[in-house]
Amino acid sequence: MSLSIPVPKENAVAPWFLYMVKTRHNSLYTGITTDIARRFSEHRAQTAKTAKALRGRTPLTLVFSIELPDHSSALKAEIWIKKQSKHSKLKLISGELTLPFKYHRLDHNEYITEQ
Repeated sequence: MSLSIPVPKENAVAPWFLYMVKTRHNSLYTGITTDIARRFSEHRAQTAKTAKALRGRTPLTLVFSIELPDHSSALKAEIWIKKQSKHSKLKLISGELTLPFKYHRLDHNEYITEQ
């Protein structure tokens, strides 16, 4: 199956990001946002803005993130990833598997581990 998702443009107004977070129990959470640093901080803060699936599951580690050109593309990518097995998601994180559309993979080391 191949999705048709445009490549991010240099002058795109507001890129969207798809990310995966690993919990202390090694479960994976997938989400989308326009600001990874802000959203990951919200998850780590364990407040009302934290995704319910991540509450009480700290420490959290950001293990995967990509940039997409718009909200629609990010939603399509999120749906595709959520349909994959955990095994496939782990291969995607390790780089052994690539997504069936074009994207820009990010270096997310500055957000990786909860303090």
